[in-house]
Amino acid sequence: MIRFIRARSRIITSLAMPFFWLIFIGVGFGSVVTEMNYINFLAPGIIGMIILFTSIFSGMSIIWDRQFGFLKEILVAPVSRSSIMLGKVLGGATIAVVSALIMILITILIGFIPISIGIVPAVIFMILTAMCFVSIGLIIASKMKSMEGFQMVMSFLIMPVFFLSGALFPLENTPQWMQTIAYFDPLTYGIDGLRASLISHSIFPLWLDLAALLLFSTVLVLIGACVFRRM
Repeated sequence: MIRFIRARSRIITSLAMPFFWLIFIGVGFGSVVTEMNYINFLAPGIIGMIILFTSIFSGMSIIWDRQFGFLKEILVAPVSRSSIMLGKVLGGATIAVVSALIMILITILIGFIPISIGIVPAVIFMILTAMCFVSIGLIIASKMKSMEGFQMVMSFLIMPVFFLSGALFPLENTPQWMQTIAYFDPLTYGIDGLRASLISHSIFPLWLDLAALLLFSTVLVLIGACVFRRM
């Protein structure tokens, strides 16, 4: 957290690209989509985008630690490797949620999202979504040896996960095969839960979004713990 706060350029760049997506895509597509306020619809999707990018790239810390020899010192410490994994997950998830909360504040100030009690359940969805993708990032990074290889794998993975989540368009208007694939995407339930909480628009019931994210996050954290125990 101290390292994140000191890296001001990292904070700015992590928010700048999603903000430009929100403005330019929101205004551009909003001129075509007339049956709803598209920018309001897009705002939770962009918040999900921040969580996805920030969370999944937090796995790079494992590669840095391995290259500098710090990972060996952690793994031989007299603590369980499951604790190490959980600490990494909670640290990465905290940074992702803080970044997302800053974007929520910006969208509220601009008027894209109304102030409501829905921010409280939205934070829960953000935490669970971040835990899912931090775990994925750590699992993949623990098997990679180079930063370049990790970035290539992440670039290949992130775009399908993002576009299939319904962040940019309503999933109910897509073909059935695309909807079926989207059901296996944790980000789908995270963004749907955010929309339900912030703008009262969703595809699934709120309890289903919450249950799906709890299942995904639990399974992925357990897989990550098993991977760390075998390192």
